[in-house]
Amino acid sequence: LNGRTALVTGSSRGIGQAIAEQLAADGAAIVINYTRNEQPARAVVNRIVGKGGKAIAIQADISKAADVTRLFSEAEKAMGQLDIVVANAGVYIMKPFIESTEADYDYVFGINTKGVFFTLQEAARRVRDGGRIVVISTGGTKMIFPNNSVYLGSKGAIEQFARCLAVELGPRNITVNILSPGFTDTDMMPEEYHDYAASLSPFKRVGTPEDIADVASFLASDAARWVTGQNLQAGGGVISS
Repeated sequence: LNGRTALVTGSSRGIGQAIAEQLAADGAAIVINYTRNEQPARAVVNRIVGKGGKAIAIQADISKAADVTRLFSEAEKAMGQLDIVVANAGVYIMKPFIESTEADYDYVFGINTKGVFFTLQEAARRVRDGGRIVVISTGGTKMIFPNNSVYLGSKGAIEQFARCLAVELGPRNITVNILSPGFTDTDMMPEEYHDYAASLSPFKRVGTPEDIADVASFLASDAARWVTGQNLQAGGGVISS
């Protein structure tokens, strides 16, 4: 990825952080996006720069369309035209369907769905021909879980966004793919799921953010030039589709 520039939303922690650091290790200049907490984002930038890479941090709340536009504009101003966009930012709540409120729906869909929608729109307008767009979903959309209706509904929608956009951007040789992590050891995974999740994998463990980042790096590379419109399951064998 030498000479390329990547923007990763929600990349100050968790899977987004691991993806940003892996893309940087592969040679890309990185735009770290965060919503509120600047310190972790700066720490990611410092780690990348400390290893000889190039990175900046830009605050933007992707649930706000104006913020998304500003994020891309500031990224281009600082780093030049983008080659790679990873739409990673997301939130999670676990609640029974009938107890989920309008506020819950607006919060989750505002970030996970509306935010990704506008991120993909800006990416489609601005990514260089031959570029890469990766949408982070979840293996949960292939399974049935109680108390996850709002979260899984928000992720199911973005999978359809990506599939349609892959066809629309094909003439520009831009690939658009979905990367769906399985159970991954981040602060978004409920602790009570850990042992159960590990038991479902042939490897008898849950995934790490680095496991997911390696797959994202592949999708961002030239090696994935013939892969588009796909939902790549990275769940340690938990899900077979």
